[in-house]
This record gives sequence, structure tokens and C-alpha cells, in this order.
Amino acid sequence: MTELTRIPLAGVIGSPIAHSRSPRLHGYWLKRYGLKGHYIPMDIAQADLRDALQMLPKLGFVGLNVTIPHKEKVLALADIVTDRAALIGAANTLIFRKDGKIHADNTDGAGFIANLRQNAPAWAPAAGPAVVFGAGGAARAVIAALIEVGVPEIRLTNRSRPRADALRQDFGAKVVVHDWVQAGNLLEDAATVVNTTSLGMVGKPEFRVPLDALSPRALVTDLVYTPLKTNLLIEAEEAGCTVVDGLGMLLHQAAPGFERWFGVRPEVDEATRDAVIRP
Repeated sequence: MTELTRIPLAGVIGSPIAHSRSPRLHGYWLKRYGLKGHYIPMDIAQADLRDALQMLPKLGFVGLNVTIPHKEKVLALADIVTDRAALIGAANTLIFRKDGKIHADNTDGAGFIANLRQNAPAWAPAAGPAVVFGAGGAARAVIAALIEVGVPEIRLTNRSRPRADALRQDFGAKVVVHDWVQAGNLLEDAATVVNTTSLGMVGKPEFRVPLDALSPRALVTDLVYTPLKTNLLIEAEEAGCTVVDGLGMLLHQAAPGFERWFGVRPEVDEATRDAVIRP
């Protein structure tokens, strides 16, 4: 089979991977746009990561999405790393180039902002401080994106303070770290509130930060999308806030990779959401 007739393959690597909604999303887009191609979930152990990245392009893969626990490790195995992936310290999108080089990018921050722009068009990043709960890889992408769009101050809190302190070292003076026990107090006059932790996810402990100080003018978003409407979003909505669920970030972060691999920029709309969340 020649290069001209080879059907492009892409996929998502992680461990575990069975829970991923990415195959459903990319499969929907492939069908919607009538494209030849396949998108495959692959459970790859950390010890096999280097071998997998060398072998998959030979099998016809044009790129990958990357999830836990490989998002940091793939940076060391890539030939080209974008500035934003380097700043965030993780990649979620790989492109296997025709010259044999592996190109690593991170589209999480762009997906996060695109989700807010689409679902809360009146959101004004510069209107006031942002509060970010959590200091993992997702928080790094969110903080980089918030700084880029002009948020004046980021109040960061994490259950383990040293991880939050490390982010302040990387992102500078706009990031102000607070102890987790003070988390509720940070909400006063905040214009944007983001939960990047797994608290509130199905099977995880609830998000228990008191929201009494929350302004009804704030935008509140949760990166958790199982359930779609977390208790944080329910309480924030009851307080009069604009709320945005986390599913749109998943959809928007996927679009740039799909375009690079399959040649069409997919639309993120209600039909896309429905395709991903239907039972």
C-alpha cells in the first residue's frame, strides 16, 4: 500500500484509557465530514512509551492525543516542542510529521478559553481576579491561558501547597498562592472561578469549598464533566453566576489535532456535544 492510499490513523494514549470520550468525539467528526481515517484508544504502559512512539508512525499513525500518565514524558521524546507546551510542561497533542519528526503541542489552554468564549460570550477576563483550584497539569494550562488573555491576578490554591508554589515560580507575580483552608475567602470580588481538581467528579470526593463570598457577576467553570453539572456549578448557578461545564474544553482542545491529522477543521456545536454525551 503506498503513502497516497494509506488511510490515516490517530488515537489517544494513556493508562487507563477505557474512560476516554475522545474516540467517540473523533469518530463522530470523521463520520460527519465523510473522511477516511480511524481514531483508536490505546492503553500504553509508561515503560512502553518510547517504543510505541517509534512504532506507531510506521503503522500509519499521523498523530496522537496524550493523557495521563504520559503528558509530561512525551515532551522528552518529541523532536519539536511548541512554546506553550514547554511553558505548561506537558503535551496533549502529537503530530507525526512526514520527515519523521514528532511535534508536541498543548491545546488544553486554547480549548479552555474557546469553551468560555463560546458558552459565556460576555465574559471579560480583565474584569477582575481569577481563582484557580488545583495545581496539576490542567491548572498549568489554565493559568497560562488566563495570563495570555489578560486576567490581572490569579489566586491559586491547592490541597498540597508546594505544588502551587512551584506554579508561581514558573508563571510569575500574577499568580498569588493561598493556603487551601483559606479557599472560600479567595472568591471575594473574583471575576472568574475555575476548578481544575478532580473534586466533584463521579467517584471522587465532593468539592466542599464554601461559596458564600461568590459574586453573582462571576463566571464559574469546572473542568470536571462527569457529571456535566457538578455541585459547584449547581451552587454557583443558584448564586446567580454564569456557569460553564467542562465538556466544551474537551471538544475544543481536540479540534486543532483533528485538523492537523485529517485535514478538516471540525465545528464544535450542539450536535458535537450530543454525540459525545449520549449514552
